[in-house]
Amino acid sequence: MKLATKILWALVLGAIVGVVLNITAPEFFSTADSFLFTPLGTIFLNLIKMLIVPLVFFSIVVGVANIGDPKSLGRMGAKAMTFFLATTALAITIGIILALAIQPGKGGNFETKAVDYEATEAPPVSETLLGIIPANPIDAMASGDMLQIIFFAVFIGLGISYLGSKVESVQRFMEQANELMMFLVTLVMKFAPIGTFGLIASAVGKQGFDALKVMFMYMLVVFLALAVHSIVVYGASLKFLAKQNPLKVIKAYLPALTVAFSTSSSSATLPVSMEIAQKKLGVPKGISSFVQPLGATVNMDGTAIMQGVATIFIAQVYGVDLTFIQMLTVVLTAVLASIGTAAVPGAGMIMLAMVLESVNLPVEGIALILGIDRLLDMTRTMVNCTGDLTCALYVTESEKKHQKTEVVEN
Repeated sequence: MKLATKILWALVLGAIVGVVLNITAPEFFSTADSFLFTPLGTIFLNLIKMLIVPLVFFSIVVGVANIGDPKSLGRMGAKAMTFFLATTALAITIGIILALAIQPGKGGNFETKAVDYEATEAPPVSETLLGIIPANPIDAMASGDMLQIIFFAVFIGLGISYLGSKVESVQRFMEQANELMMFLVTLVMKFAPIGTFGLIASAVGKQGFDALKVMFMYMLVVFLALAVHSIVVYGASLKFLAKQNPLKVIKAYLPALTVAFSTSSSSATLPVSMEIAQKKLGVPKGISSFVQPLGATVNMDGTAIMQGVATIFIAQVYGVDLTFIQMLTVVLTAVLASIGTAAVPGAGMIMLAMVLESVNLPVEGIALILGIDRLLDMTRTMVNCTGDLTCALYVTESEKKHQKTEVVEN
């Protein structure tokens, strides 16, 4: 049985076990969750997280050293950021349109008095941009600050490219270290079905059916918006920008999507995602190692959809009619916030708090959706990771034209 098939079976089995135990034996589920489900999931997550920082660092250094030309690197960065910001704007627009059409916040029995949520203030965009340059690279690696790690790795890669034969042994060491990381990813993925079972059983089992019933329409709109964005925006991007067959890409990318679903983390999915992009989909190491870690940090299309739907949902629950200008403000705030909160843990809720405040909606409304956010987080992480891959494939295709032009000029 292929690994992707094993992971899918583990995912289904975990969901069934979680639901059955939640309904029939909640006390037994609590015990099993503490001693079995959560430990299995945590071990798998920690194994993946253990590889993220060294993999990103070594792969970016090797990729940039092989690209060599700062001009090409700048061009790829501009393309990637334009793609990420444009798709984020489209994502939140789709979420708003569907929420306005379906109206998930009207008619439900939502408790709005006893909820309490304290928003964490996000840093300004300027502070985030200045914070990209690490004062202490070792500290950045220890804390997992991905933007700072990317910057430092690009800097090292450019240095190796410039010095050439003088640092040949350093480049060889980086390439060997990168190969070692890729091998370890393959090794850890053998544990993925067991880890996925534990993560899904725990996540599904903790959600009560009462909460799911009340929030069914909200969840339905989010799922629908995620599906529309994936099929229409990413499908069109793969077909027309990346010149790829969307169905073949998704089929090859399935193992990464199952990891994204079970872990709810773009960063945790990164090792698997990069391996598939490079080995199965033909994305050059230089592009994959630069675009995908950048996307895992700043690309938040799935989160943007949640924000669009959640903002309209909360407005409907509180009986507030948003104007067209306010909805436009929601889109612009979410796009800017996706940069400003790039390196902040729990960025999704911080961004939503900023969006709600921008149109004078009560931030306490976030507490309404916190209960079922874990399940939605799994699906929107899949969308975020698909966006990272789509961008990497698009940049790969667009760079072919430049390479041909450079060959002709030479």
